[in-house]
Amino acid sequence: MAKIVGTITTSHVPAIGGAIAKGLQSDPYWKPFFDGFPPVREWLAKVKPDVAVIVYNDHGLNFFLDKMPTFAVGAASEYRNADEGWGIPTVAPFRGDPELSWHIIESLVADEFDIVSCQEMVVDHAFTLPMALCWPDQKWPVRTVPVVVNTVQAPLPSARRCYKLGQALGRAIASWPKDEKVVVMGTGGLSHQLDGERAGFINKEFDLKFMDSMIDAPDWATKYSTVELVELTGTQGVELLNWMVARGTLPEKVSKRQANYHIPISNTASGLMVLEPAA
Repeated sequence: MAKIVGTITTSHVPAIGGAIAKGLQSDPYWKPFFDGFPPVREWLAKVKPDVAVIVYNDHGLNFFLDKMPTFAVGAASEYRNADEGWGIPTVAPFRGDPELSWHIIESLVADEFDIVSCQEMVVDHAFTLPMALCWPDQKWPVRTVPVVVNTVQAPLPSARRCYKLGQALGRAIASWPKDEKVVVMGTGGLSHQLDGERAGFINKEFDLKFMDSMIDAPDWATKYSTVELVELTGTQGVELLNWMVARGTLPEKVSKRQANYHIPISNTASGLMVLEPAA
C-alpha cells in the first residue's frame, strides 16, 4: 500500500523564479528565504518519495475567471510549464501518473467531492517553483499529481471543506495498492495582498499562529469563514487553503522536521514547513 511520508508547505511567489534564474540565493534580501530549504532537501533525500501530490491554486495559466473549478485533479502523463508573463524561465516537463490520478479522482468522487478531471493541464509557478526549491537541479525524480484549489474567485471553498478534502485525499493515497512513497505539497501564502487599499498587508501574528496550529491543532483555521480569512490574511493570503488540504492528508499527530518564516518576499509573508506522521 502507498504511504504518505510527509507534507511540505511553502510559498510560491513568482519573484522566487527570477531570483533562482539570476542566482540571487545568497543575496541579503533572499538569503533568509532560501536558507530554509537545505533541510528540506536533506529530508527528501532521506525519505525518497516516488510521487509528489501538489496542492496549489492556478493563476490563470490553466483556468481563468470564465471557468474556475472549485477542485480539479490532473490525470495526464505529462505536465508542461508555459510562459506566464512574469519573465520566469520555463522548466522541464513533469512526469504524471495517470493511474494514480484516476484512483485519486475516483476515490474523491466516492467520498462525495465533485472533482474536475483534467486529462490535459499546463502548470504555473505555484506548481513549478516549489518543485524547483525542493529539487534545484530540476531533474524531477518524482512523478506528479496536480490538485488545484480555487482561491481566486468567489465562492471559495471553506477551510473546513479543504481540510476534509485533505483527509479524503489521504485516504485515497493510503488505499493505492502499490508500495510507493508519496509526499504531499501545499503551496501558497502566507499572508499577503497584492491589490486594493490593503496592498502590502501582512499579518505576522496570524501567520505564526496558523503555522503552530498545523502541528498541534490542524483544524484551528476551520473556525474562520473564507471572508474572515481574507480579512486576516489578505486577498491572496487565503492561499493557506492549500496548506489545509496538505495537512489534512496526515494523521492528527505529526512531527515537525523543518519550519521557516520570513518577510517580506515581494510583499508576501513566506512560510515553509515539513511535517511527517509522528512515530
